Amino acid sequence: MSEPLVIAIPSKGRLQADTKARFAAAGLDITQAGAERSYRGSMTGLAGVEVAFLSAPEIAREIGAGAVHVGVTGRDQIEETVPDFAERVDFLLPLGFGQCSVVVAVPEAWIDVTTMGDLSDVAADFLPRHGRRLTLATKYINVTRRFFAGHGIADYRIVESLGATEGAPATGAADLIVDITSTGATLRDNGLKIISDGVILRSEANLIASRTASWTPSHRRTLNALKKRTA
Repeated sequence: MSEPLVIAIPSKGRLQADTKARFAAAGLDITQAGAERSYRGSMTGLAGVEVAFLSAPEIAREIGAGAVHVGVTGRDQIEETVPDFAERVDFLLPLGFGQCSVVVAVPEAWIDVTTMGDLSDVAADFLPRHGRRLTLATKYINVTRRFFAGHGIADYRIVESLGATEGAPATGAADLIVDITSTGATLRDNGLKIISDGVILRSEANLIASRTASWTPSHRRTLNALKKRTA
């Protein structure tokens, strides 16, 4: 018996519910093996598939490493977790949920900072003015570094965010943030504004395939059937 195609889906929360609903609409029901918190499951309606329940970052990491064949996660997770993602993954199908944007947001009180060019000027002047570098809180360290380097901004320090990133400027933990947002409402509630050219990337849940996984002709046939059913 051939090895199954392994598809990783979110292990909990709204993303798991939306993923299950999207597949169920195509006649593909996902069930967990044994206990509700089991990390393995199956898919009815399509033979030769095994389901792995992982967190969003784990899905991105496992796809990049080739440990699973296919997964459901956002572009933001792939670009943050898989440095050479263009060579390691294929974005097969946007799934129509989990939409968000990764953005640069600064305090609304910074009335003269509306573009990345303005922020570059602030960063260059921050150390001589305040005796320390501009600090930025984010969970998206790699995405941020690439984006800031593209705008020629190097004189800043990243503080890794472990909690609610949008609260960092108000508490003094950081001067600005890079974070995800769907509507911008939470940022505004925390006195922050998105820089006009500071949308780093737009993301939504995608069906994503690993280029580095071990693919057999049977896996390819199963994947093609999965894509047709869910498109």
